[in-house]
Amino acid sequence: MAGELLLTSPLEECAFIRPRELAAMQAAGMASVRDLLFMLPRRYEDRRMFDRYDSLSSGAPVCLRGRVVDVGWKGWGGKGGKGRGRYVEAVLVDEQSLGQARFSCLWFSMPGVARMLCAGQEMIVYGRVKPYGKKLSIVHPDFEIIREGDDQSIHLNRIVPVYSGRMGIAVRRLREIVWEALARLSPAPEPEIYEFVPDIPCKTALRDLHFPETAEVRDRTRRRFALEECLAQQLNVAYRRRRADEVPGMQTAGSSHLVKDLADSLPFELTEAQKRCVREIYRDMKAPRSMNRLLQGDVGSGKTLVALCAMLLAVEHGYSAVMMAPTQILAEQHYLKFRQMLDKLDVPVSLVTADRKEESHVSFGKQGGIVVGTHALLYGKNVPERVGLVVIDEQHKFGVNQREKLIDREERPDVLVMTATPIPRTLTLTFYGELDVSILDGVPGGRGAVVTAIRTEKDQEKVLKFVRSQLEEGRQVYVVSPLIDGEDSRKGKAVTKELDEWKALLPHVDVGLLHGRMSSEEKEAVMKDFRANRISVLVATTVVEVGVDVPNATVMIINNAESFGLSQLHQLRGRIGRGAHKSYCILMTEARPEDEQWEKLHIVETTANGFDLAEQDLKLRGPGDVLGTSQSGLKGVRFEEWLLDARLIHRGRELAEAILAEDPNLESAKYRPLRFLLENGEEKRVTG
Repeated sequence: MAGELLLTSPLEECAFIRPRELAAMQAAGMASVRDLLFMLPRRYEDRRMFDRYDSLSSGAPVCLRGRVVDVGWKGWGGKGGKGRGRYVEAVLVDEQSLGQARFSCLWFSMPGVARMLCAGQEMIVYGRVKPYGKKLSIVHPDFEIIREGDDQSIHLNRIVPVYSGRMGIAVRRLREIVWEALARLSPAPEPEIYEFVPDIPCKTALRDLHFPETAEVRDRTRRRFALEECLAQQLNVAYRRRRADEVPGMQTAGSSHLVKDLADSLPFELTEAQKRCVREIYRDMKAPRSMNRLLQGDVGSGKTLVALCAMLLAVEHGYSAVMMAPTQILAEQHYLKFRQMLDKLDVPVSLVTADRKEESHVSFGKQGGIVVGTHALLYGKNVPERVGLVVIDEQHKFGVNQREKLIDREERPDVLVMTATPIPRTLTLTFYGELDVSILDGVPGGRGAVVTAIRTEKDQEKVLKFVRSQLEEGRQVYVVSPLIDGEDSRKGKAVTKELDEWKALLPHVDVGLLHGRMSSEEKEAVMKDFRANRISVLVATTVVEVGVDVPNATVMIINNAESFGLSQLHQLRGRIGRGAHKSYCILMTEARPEDEQWEKLHIVETTANGFDLAEQDLKLRGPGDVLGTSQSGLKGVRFEEWLLDARLIHRGRELAEAILAEDPNLESAKYRPLRFLLENGEEKRVTG
């Protein structure tokens, strides 16, 4: 019966949902009709017109309709799919193509598929056509068997939603459930639902979202929900910023003599970008409100030196400053560098890691000092009482609760957070909107250029020859691999095996090993030897990707480079080019020029600027992978296109500010449905 359901109705009221299906939905976190209808399609298939097999190119995703002419087990090994080489092959005829072309679909380790298919069935398959053996095939395609009468159903001759089916409910059945829920949805407004976009009510838009008449309607509807989701997120950001501005702070800076003394002692001059960022931080620290500032810049742009200047401002004003780093290697490197740079300035520096259990060394008395540490700063009495500034390096590596534990104290200190690599502008506006932002867009002078090149297995001899020439010039080399042990060679090279190979290739060279399973003492001993050039070639995992600074290292070889993201590759590349010598980043890959992975590596090869690379990374991987879903609040984001649209974000911010100007605490009947956004900061299912 039409009109019997509300968005807030519990799923138990949906009589058309079977008990097993209801249990699966509830196990997946669904409780209401709203939850069900915001289970968004993974993609859409235009089943009014299918692709033709005779006009396809390798690697492109396609949607084909065909008739099964043969299905069976192929390959070698045991019977019924028990052997590793066994697979199910279905041969289909595309009756729309010239000559009724035949094509194959392959499924590995999926014996159930063989029981589902038989000759004579009509199927819709979706996947990428790729070479397999001597022919083009679709490996592990999504498929749907066409039933009698489908031509007049919701499954054919229209744009069809395709859901993930991860709950154990068939995609076809999910489509029917959503269709039925929409048909029974009452058109009446609901007081618990705030209409962000009144011109297009939420319930109307939901119908177009799942079953659009045209691609234009689908895109327009997604943009409508994207604005709604953006507005909801910006409302939370604007509220947090207002709250932060109300927090009473301390004046943690006065004079800047220590900063000037440090600058005079350096063998180089700070860049204009560094000077500008220090001035911005100085202005905040002199103000009576709490500083909440994000410092971001490219790898090697001098963020750590800016942070040190900020800490000296606090120390000179009688406060202590704390810097928390994500790894012991990075914390110890900061500690050693600060000790060296502050040697003549009489500023005490202490180190707190899991291996330093003393409590007295962080007590500076009335004199301010600097404490550098890891997560160990969060426990015991490892932080001095009078903290004026907290610096969080690689802030995305820490959870919100961890950051707050370090900051939350009777007198709230100023906060400076730093990122490893640049964050795309739209994500900065979105997820760091409550922070003031300082951008280091310059690189310190006196540094050599960095050349990046893609190389394959056939180039190994040339690469080895080049490494030897660099070693003869006195330079040092990083060799990075994705694995520690060779437990699964299909996933890439392992450093333990690489160590033996490089020792054999370079018998007269000191080769070292570094990975995350080594003890803290072992890691520090290796890094100490590498910094002192007692180790010439360092074979390591990505444990070296953050902050390691050895100016004499000029070669970075990254094995299985295709397995890393753009940002991680750029971060690894940032370990070289820190001295005056020209440096070289070599991306070793098993990918081929026609592969998608090669395109990613080509972007790294041709793009040196980290801000440009960040934008490319966002387009390739999406916001969740760029920021890290668990840290960024992206769990509630469903319409990621708004994260790429600065204009839409600005519009969402303007609307959010207007709402808070009218009702700062959302207490009126009009805005009360939005209060959960202020309390939780994130919506489980962002709705209208």
